[in-house]
Amino acid sequence: MGKRKIAVFTGNRAEYGLQFPILKAISNHPDLEYQLIVSGAHLDKDFGQTLDEIKNDGFKIAAEVKIQMDSDFALATPQAIGSGIVNISQALANLKPDMMIVYADRFEGFAAVVASTQMSIPTAHIEGGDITEGGALDDSVRHAMTKLSHLHFTTNDEATRRIIAMGEESWRVHTVGFPAIDLISDGRFAKPIEISKQLGLDLSQPIVLFTQHSVTTEAGDATSQIRSCLDALLRLANDGVQVIATYPNNDAGGRAIVAELEKVASLKPKNFQLHKSLGRYLYHGILALSRNPDHRIACLGNSSSGIKETPIFGTPTVNIGSRQLGRLRGSNVKDANYSGTEIYEFAHICLFDDIWRAECAKTDNPYWKGGAGSRIANVLSTVELNQSLLRKRMTIDGSGAVRPVLE
Repeated sequence: MGKRKIAVFTGNRAEYGLQFPILKAISNHPDLEYQLIVSGAHLDKDFGQTLDEIKNDGFKIAAEVKIQMDSDFALATPQAIGSGIVNISQALANLKPDMMIVYADRFEGFAAVVASTQMSIPTAHIEGGDITEGGALDDSVRHAMTKLSHLHFTTNDEATRRIIAMGEESWRVHTVGFPAIDLISDGRFAKPIEISKQLGLDLSQPIVLFTQHSVTTEAGDATSQIRSCLDALLRLANDGVQVIATYPNNDAGGRAIVAELEKVASLKPKNFQLHKSLGRYLYHGILALSRNPDHRIACLGNSSSGIKETPIFGTPTVNIGSRQLGRLRGSNVKDANYSGTEIYEFAHICLFDDIWRAECAKTDNPYWKGGAGSRIANVLSTVELNQSLLRKRMTIDGSGAVRPVLE
């Protein structure tokens, strides 16, 4: 019997970085082979086309799938989902995988799950069961992906309990931890000398790493929201803080954020630099500087990386706005509103309050299990591919009681 073919879908830079350990584990497993389907912002030059990063990592791309996303309005997202379903299903028909892996809660991934499950391809969903109640529609999309999928790999125990409470059979749910931490624990990130050389940073001076995404239900406010953030960032830069800003995701409202970022960058303010994408190697390398108390590093914005990836480094973090509301987090996070003054003051605490910085260094990490990639690959290689896997069964009856397990 040949190797199981596992289609792995990736639609943007952040998602790919989180899937890297899974791809490596599948490629190293004797009974598995991956088929990498690349789509979404990876193919969009306006959002830092990241195909080169994938190729430089040595992964072979099985299919490039274009998802039409030509505007910055709410109408564009459902249209993108529609085109994604059509084009991804064609790629799957060509590749004929035994299983499919889809990550998290984005509209590209939702299109992929619809395509694969409607083609009766056993589908595994990673990072289901989380909560983000801040208006980005992530919860709705994530939970829909959970109910469509056949296997669930969660990052924490709370998420596992939620999925089971949603009526999923417990044997389908596996708590594996946060895959990106595999890379971090292996030390796969830039060293200080590389960071200093590539980004022109003085590591003896404070550094802020900033990423702000649009909030789907607040897309009309994206411009005013990013302006408040930029007010704070420019004040910090004027104080001598080195600010590294990156592009947002390609969601509705994203281009409005890019326009404001580019407007500021065009003025070439001192201590401010803008990148379409840093790549996880540099991004994690900057966060890792936090482990040395001589370096003053802070993470600002509303990216989930500020919640899920900073605890392992002990990086002080300012989470801005509602996007990550309700998400499980460590004790290294301060929550700020869209107030330039509040963002500035909280960033100042993260960089210069040594008591707070020491507390952040000792934060707990609710997403750490270890070896997530290998855990996922082992399940994919051993789960029985049969009708029992494909036929979803609701475990809760109409009264709310648990239905008996069928023999």
